Amino acid sequence: MFLKGDHTSLRALEPTDLDFLYTLENDTSTWHISNTLTPYAKFVLEQYLENAALDIYTVKQLRLVICNHQQEAIGAIDLFDFDPLHSRAGIGIVVSAAYRGQGHASEALHLLLNYCAHTLQLHQVYCSITATNHTSIRLFKSAGFEEVGIRREWLRKSDGSWDDVVEMQRLFV
Repeated sequence: MFLKGDHTSLRALEPTDLDFLYTLENDTSTWHISNTLTPYAKFVLEQYLENAALDIYTVKQLRLVICNHQQEAIGAIDLFDFDPLHSRAGIGIVVSAAYRGQGHASEALHLLLNYCAHTLQLHQVYCSITATNHTSIRLFKSAGFEEVGIRREWLRKSDGSWDDVVEMQRLFV
């Protein structure tokens, strides 16, 4: 799969993405939002890459690599919790720190939403964002998502304090 925008494109995972995926998944600064507590071994990620080409209807998830105009892997965008019966899925996105604030997340989200609406013909998509992540909240709001609730003290941080999580969704009409 290859989805292309003006400055950003999305593509399927390739075996050559192992090192990039290893770096992305082992970035401890994002663990608290991805429910990760331990590092990923390259062997585990190799196995994941072997199954990444399976159909979204089989594995109920899809991870695409976000690339810049030079086709460098700079992030990932995921559909998870895919539910074809109820025509919905969750969305998660991460962009490497060096490429944040350059519009890649916005364009990647737009490309994925178009895919969700027109190819998968989903009725709705949703996301969960820590309440302090104002940049992500703005990103999803600008893409037509609405806040639908707050989960109080939902994520425990490494210092023992808690983060609220904002639940957002977008309906396709």
